[in-house]
Amino acid sequence: MKQSGILQLTLLGATGSIGRSTLDVISRHSDRYKVFALTANTNVDAMEKLCEQWQPEFAVMNDESSATQLGSRLRRKNIRTEVLSGVSGLLQVVEDDAVDCVVAAIVGAAGLVPTLASAKAGKRVLLANKEALVMSGKLFMDAVRDNNALLMPVDSEHNAVFQCMPDSLTAHHTSVKMTNSEAKSGIKRILLTASGGPFRTWSAEQLRDVTPEQAVNHPNWDMGRKISVDSATLMNKGLELIEAYWLFDMDIANIDVVIHPQSVIHSMVSYEDGSVLAQLGNPDMRTPVAHALAWPERIESGVEPLNIFDVAKLDFEQPDLDRFPCLRLCYEAISMGGTASVVLNAANEVAVDAFLESKIGFTDIARLIEQTLNAATITQDVSSLELILEADVTARTITNKCISAMH
Repeated sequence: MKQSGILQLTLLGATGSIGRSTLDVISRHSDRYKVFALTANTNVDAMEKLCEQWQPEFAVMNDESSATQLGSRLRRKNIRTEVLSGVSGLLQVVEDDAVDCVVAAIVGAAGLVPTLASAKAGKRVLLANKEALVMSGKLFMDAVRDNNALLMPVDSEHNAVFQCMPDSLTAHHTSVKMTNSEAKSGIKRILLTASGGPFRTWSAEQLRDVTPEQAVNHPNWDMGRKISVDSATLMNKGLELIEAYWLFDMDIANIDVVIHPQSVIHSMVSYEDGSVLAQLGNPDMRTPVAHALAWPERIESGVEPLNIFDVAKLDFEQPDLDRFPCLRLCYEAISMGGTASVVLNAANEVAVDAFLESKIGFTDIARLIEQTLNAATITQDVSSLELILEADVTARTITNKCISAMH
């Protein structure tokens, strides 16, 4: 990392909820952070406003059409931001020598390539794209270690686990991964909390009639449509389970999911001596973003301090794997190994898109994922990005065929 005093930052997924949280935090610390590049999918209107406000060196859009539109608008306003497009543009703005920190907040498999490139470039990587580890766990963690990158988890649950781990594990490592049992310092279990989503108390019969509008209405968090559906099916927690498996090098049997409706405890770590450490706070992504940006320091995030008296009580439940089979499928994918988690993630993305377009029902999401896992050839060789992306494409084809067969 450069010692100039100001960290230059590339934000992958600037128009999403994590992107907005990140920009809010750094707006409070202009003496510490400068925006080098912003990227987005196709939201030209939002990117125009962000470029006007932040004046980054580069802006990257997903396709040439969006990039052309954005470039024309910026030139009319005499904004000198250079506009790029596609994967080549994303790679340019994460690999640039001027970049100290990359916030990986592109949703879904689309974020894998630039996030992996950030690790290979030895950057400080703020990981909010869980699919990078779900799809390429060993490959990604090897890239972090081999290139002396610093990997900081931004998902509130993994960031909470990181905060609950001893300094001896986190202070001198280029990644949060624990490399041997002696280094685990008496850690016994990881407890990932989950709100349970909007349908926590619904019966199996009620779940069959869930609409997209209901599914995207999360009770505690302000998130995008895809991740809100994942939260409603508990797939989001399953993906986080896989992410924790790779991040913390913990046997999957020692990672538990705990339903905690208040979303005040963001996760816990249980120790051999009987201690359980928990990280608490208001449900606001600016807290983990600020922690990951400034670690090992602490900076102001803009989040209201937690008033424990307003919370009054904390509830905990075991997840129901019969009503929410997506979580069960994630456990199974980890046990299968190899490309199973790639297939699971791809099938979920296709199924969620179909649900949001009202082509399938809510409970069909898990059914399609299971059908795809059963139909796909699971290979144990995940040694290259090409093999992983090939498995991803094949799985999407299978899921789309399964959807066509339903009609």
